[in-house]
Amino acid sequence: MVVLLIAVPAGYLVLSAHQSRESGKDKQRDAAATGLVWQWPSKVERRIYEVPIPQGASYVAHYERNAWERSSFYVQFRTSRERLKTFLEEAGGDPAELRAGREGVGDRQADVVGWDLGLPGHRYEGARIERPGERPDLEITVDVTEEERLRVYVVSTVEF
Repeated sequence: MVVLLIAVPAGYLVLSAHQSRESGKDKQRDAAATGLVWQWPSKVERRIYEVPIPQGASYVAHYERNAWERSSFYVQFRTSRERLKTFLEEAGGDPAELRAGREGVGDRQADVVGWDLGLPGHRYEGARIERPGERPDLEITVDVTEEERLRVYVVSTVEF
C-alpha cells in the first residue's frame, strides 16, 4: 500500500515534467524558426490570425513573424477546388473574388518565406480579404496549374 501511495504520484510527476519539457521544446523551435515550419499551425495560431485551413489539406507549412506594430502569419497548403471554396467562405471572403491577375500575396511578403509566385508556366489567382477593426486582413494567392491539387499561399496580417 505504501509503495502505491509513493510510486503513483512520483510516476505522475515524472510524466508531467517530461510532457512539460517537450512542450517547451516545441515552442522554442517555433520561436527560433527563420522560415517555414512544415507542420500544421496550432489551433491558437489559426484562431488568432483567422486562417481556417481546410480539413484534408496536405503539405501544410507556416511561419509567424512578429514586430512591434504588425504581426504576419504565413501559411501554405494544398487542397481541392471544393475545399478552397469552403476555406474562402470560412475566412469571410467570396470565392468569386479569386481571379487571375488580381494581386494576392505581394512579392515582398513572398520573399520573407521564399515563395516564388511567378514561376513560368504556372497560373495564379489572387484575392484580398479586408476585415474591419482589429481583425487580420488576408492576402491569398492560389497556384491553379494543377486543378486537383491547388497550392494555396496565405498571409494574415494584424496591425496594432
